[in-house]
Amino acid sequence: LPALLGLPVMLSVFAITLLMGWWAWTRAPRPAAHAGAIAGGYRPPQRASLWRPWGRAAFRRLLVVFMLNGIASAIPATLVLFFIQDRLQAPPAQEPMFLAAYFVCAALSIPLWLRAVARWGLALTWLVGMLLAIAVFVWTAFLGAGDVVPFLIVCALSGVALGTDLALPSALLAGVVATEGDSGQHEGAYFGWWNFATKLNLALAAGLALPLLGWVGYTPGTRSEDGLQTLGLAYAVLPCVLKLLAAAALYGLILRRPPAAPIS
Repeated sequence: LPALLGLPVMLSVFAITLLMGWWAWTRAPRPAAHAGAIAGGYRPPQRASLWRPWGRAAFRRLLVVFMLNGIASAIPATLVLFFIQDRLQAPPAQEPMFLAAYFVCAALSIPLWLRAVARWGLALTWLVGMLLAIAVFVWTAFLGAGDVVPFLIVCALSGVALGTDLALPSALLAGVVATEGDSGQHEGAYFGWWNFATKLNLALAAGLALPLLGWVGYTPGTRSEDGLQTLGLAYAVLPCVLKLLAAAALYGLILRRPPAAPIS
């Protein structure tokens, strides 16, 4: 869109939509006061409520897994068009095909993953999804010019694995909130930090991936042998390493926790 409309137009549209969102938010219905507050019960200060999730070890453990997994997913999302154009050397008309295969398969896989949750639980199902993503996506490191069909297969299977990332982490967070006894009182703080972590994952991937690639020798559009090798490592290998760390953290910090405080 910036290439079609120009950056000034895009910034103007962004500013207008931001103002419209703020205007709608200021006029949105206010939630009803908590029953305890109506009865004169104690309400913790807002600042204490904001930082409350960080006092919960279960939240900190889950957030570590979520951040590692999120950065692992955000790096390929940042570099995918460069990989398609320079490494695969596919025509621009084929780019929507890869993205459609990825997201359509992700959406279609969610009901299957939810059935798996009934048998394995949330955390173990998420771990299976991570391992599937690693097993599938690592093969992109071996793809080169013209490997359109293999990459399309990788996109479809990676989309299936993405279904766990879309459906399960928030459910695990809701379980943490309930287990810690904060349901109905402090969900906003938990999900606020959760959404902040989501945005931080994307910012870290976008802000670090391309500058680091340029520093080690990759320039978009040049297609030098060393640059393409570096792009392949950053696009395929680094996310798999981070995803493996996330899987190890999920197993060690959550699945092997004492059964007295279940998370799923």
